[in-house]
Amino acid sequence: MKIPLSWLRDYIDLPLPPAQLIDRLTLAGLEVASTRVIGLPIPEGVRIKPEERGPVWDRDKIVIAQILSVEKHPNADTLKLPTVAYGEGKVKQLVTGAPNVKVGDKGQKIILALTGSVLIDGHSDKRKLSELKPTMLRGVPSDAMACSLLELGISESKEDHTGIIFLEDDAPVGTPLADFMGDIVIEVDVLPNTARCLAMIGVAREVAAITGKKLKPLASGMKTADEAIAGQVNVQIEDSKLSTRYAAALIKNIKIGPAPGWMQRRLLYAGMRPINNIVDITNFVMLEWGQPLHAFDYDVLVQRAGGKTPTIIVRPAHDGEVLVTLDKQERKLSSEHLVIADTKGPIALAGVMGGLDTEVAAATKNILLESASFDFVSIRRTYRHFDLPSEASARFSRGIHPETVKPAAERAADLMRQYAGGSVCKGLVDCYPAPKPPQVVEFNTEQMDRLLGFKIDRSDARRILESLEYKVEPHPTLSSAWKVTVPTHRLDVQEGTADLVEDIVRIHGYDRVPTTLLAEPLPRQEANEPILFEEKVRDILVDCGLQEVMCYALTVPEKETPLLGKRDYVTVKNPISSERVAMRQSVLASVLEIAESNLRHSDDVRIFEVGFAYLPKSNALPDEPRRLAIVMTGNRGQEFWEDGPSKEKQPLGFFDLKGVIESLAADLHLTGTKYQLAKSAHLHPGKAATLLAGDKPMGDFGMLHPKVAQAYGLGERAVLVAEFDLEALQAATPMRFTYTPVPRFPAALRDIALVVEEAISAEQIESEIRKAGAELLSGVRLFDLYRGDQLPAGTKSLAYALSYQAGDRTLADKEIDKAHKKIEDRLKQTLKATIRGQG
Repeated sequence: MKIPLSWLRDYIDLPLPPAQLIDRLTLAGLEVASTRVIGLPIPEGVRIKPEERGPVWDRDKIVIAQILSVEKHPNADTLKLPTVAYGEGKVKQLVTGAPNVKVGDKGQKIILALTGSVLIDGHSDKRKLSELKPTMLRGVPSDAMACSLLELGISESKEDHTGIIFLEDDAPVGTPLADFMGDIVIEVDVLPNTARCLAMIGVAREVAAITGKKLKPLASGMKTADEAIAGQVNVQIEDSKLSTRYAAALIKNIKIGPAPGWMQRRLLYAGMRPINNIVDITNFVMLEWGQPLHAFDYDVLVQRAGGKTPTIIVRPAHDGEVLVTLDKQERKLSSEHLVIADTKGPIALAGVMGGLDTEVAAATKNILLESASFDFVSIRRTYRHFDLPSEASARFSRGIHPETVKPAAERAADLMRQYAGGSVCKGLVDCYPAPKPPQVVEFNTEQMDRLLGFKIDRSDARRILESLEYKVEPHPTLSSAWKVTVPTHRLDVQEGTADLVEDIVRIHGYDRVPTTLLAEPLPRQEANEPILFEEKVRDILVDCGLQEVMCYALTVPEKETPLLGKRDYVTVKNPISSERVAMRQSVLASVLEIAESNLRHSDDVRIFEVGFAYLPKSNALPDEPRRLAIVMTGNRGQEFWEDGPSKEKQPLGFFDLKGVIESLAADLHLTGTKYQLAKSAHLHPGKAATLLAGDKPMGDFGMLHPKVAQAYGLGERAVLVAEFDLEALQAATPMRFTYTPVPRFPAALRDIALVVEEAISAEQIESEIRKAGAELLSGVRLFDLYRGDQLPAGTKSLAYALSYQAGDRTLADKEIDKAHKKIEDRLKQTLKATIRGQG
């Protein structure tokens, strides 16, 4: 909401300088997002970005002038020579190409800039300041100019550079423009609970409470003719839940023309472009009262009614109805859209945009003025459906109290009488089927102290509430309570006492809230073990080079069918889209979707997610087990310039993923981990394993089955996946574990290579090696696997690097040889292994 301070002063005196006012508004919950200074020096303490600073209108050089005559330029068809007076007998001839200045013009008030004035350069592509200097234009000297909105820094549109500004007839000639049009505009971020400040009067109420000043009397009522509105229009509301109030005023014999200059400037400074007096008046009152209005051509309504009394009907649209709106677009309507209609059909989208048929045009003589209160949810749904955001829909979609309808209608009707020459028919057709009762809050002052944590003087609290227009009365039975009636413009007061306390403390000043300690000791801090465990898992996987992703918990069953087959799902009654209708049962499916999307832009994806799956239960809420899903695909290493073009890229394989899983298990300090062949249908046979901790399975991992990979759009690349039960992993993770001290004595390294039957796993071999090596064996690492013609059929060769180490001495060669021989003998005996290198 843009607030020109000159306009705000119509409702309240401003005792604070601009910088202090901005700070006080921000501390009271109305954050000032930006400040714009128009034509004036920047006030002390006001912060403005350098690129947003405009020209300062020199009081001696930029003044109001009056055209005395306009002659043709002797050497140019498009140029004219106006002669202007600018006070105290001063006269000057100008050269201008403005299309809105005509030869023979006389009497118009304009803005004159003399030599030395600093203005916006209207001919530059960028916004920059330029000093006006004397020059020759087609042989005629020019040392001054008539100004446009762009040159003065009021507008940034190039369209506003073509014509000069004409001021109102009573503009005082010779007056410095800074005194006449200079202003400061503050822009306030209006949050949903401060929608009352989408109105100048609403902001003035806040300033009154902050400064302790009283609001000036508000313009009210309307001066009417003898002719009554009764019998000239009817109003019906089909559903009072969708429209609580609809009022209509009838203004006859209006003349379409420009709005007065002061009104145009206020609209411009507030961010709205002037159009004509009728449209500008409805916009002016909307910004003043926060109540959007709409003007219909009354004669068109009568014509549509066949010459009879028109009837305005507020109703939901009928499915299939069509309305051509003011932007000349055909809108297909449904029962979700609230419309203003007559007996012939829709004439406007309620609270969003009027219809083209009943538009106020240059020939319009009689106006039917609408002022109404609509259901904010309905308006929000309609403008979002048609993508028609506007100042009006922004206000309706946040809620407008029906009590604002009448004063806004009367204010606009009276302005049309004053500035459009209209005759206002007596009375309003005011349809208000279910008036809202006053909202009364039982306000306990002791509860105020408890909510705040400190005490505010009761007299100060009452003064603040009354300054915000709450009506405060003693409670009939409780001495520590008040009976507080909420003002009608405060639709945000929903929580009773808590909302009133918030109002008190923000006007009291958040900066005045004292620092206090808790009256009671802090409660015992309990760790959230599931969250801590999740964070630990995330840290481990990130250290392994993976990136975390966060996926939607909503999906469609078809996206999980390749992994899980057909199942029953927990479905959503009101899904946000057709792609989010059911709660997922597989986190891996979600991560595969992300992988497919990322692979459009990259050849390497290594991602994981920690999240919930949702498993349906009959007649109960679903189970929500936590899952860990991993997806990896790409090359083992990045390209390196020293490798040369001949080096073949190695894709990630099963053991790359197994290395990540081993790191996870090791860093979680899982004990008794082992791997066995997995039989999951979505994994590649022979390239899949199950991780066990003790005898309990943690989850499966391996290479994704080619058919499943194709189903997820992953092509023929090798895709490595894993999905683990996070609850099982956490249960298997010990709460405490011991650290092994760093060895003081060196390790001795020996290798051993053996040939075994194909069916014997590396895990079995490592287990036998560790049993035989006992305490002296500190490490076992498989570094080679060979299958080939040089070995007997059905066998394979494995080579291990063994580390021997003692904690209290350096091992002698004899000790190492003895331990190594013991391992060889055990492997021969238990696994029937052949030790390579031995005869």
